[in-house]
Amino acid sequence: VQLEESGGGLAQAGGSLTLSCAARGSAFSIKAMGWYRQAPGKERELVAAISRGGRKYYVSSVQGRFAISRDNTKNTLYLQMGSLKPEDTAMYYCAAGQSDYFYGLDYRGKGTLVTVSS
Repeated sequence: VQLEESGGGLAQAGGSLTLSCAARGSAFSIKAMGWYRQAPGKERELVAAISRGGRKYYVSSVQGRFAISRDNTKNTLYLQMGSLKPEDTAMYYCAAGQSDYFYGLDYRGKGTLVTVSS
């Protein structure tokens, strides 16, 4: 499975960005998908995840601001990010797994950088 992110860039605080992730290869085997992020000097964290059936998870810091969705017909994952804050600045990685266990997302993309200016 290959994952390719797009949509990162520079945004102002309070603004919005939408990330996309296209899954290729054995995409039929994918169940849960999600987004991790890692900021400089910080640990990687699971930001949001979604099962194949639509069950969702959000880390508390993005609850109400970010929305995860997927189009199973296109093997594509999305992350709509709103009310962005400078602390959302990080490298965002798409991830996927062959089960619906959100912490078993073994496949990772190369990442896309999101920078939020104050």
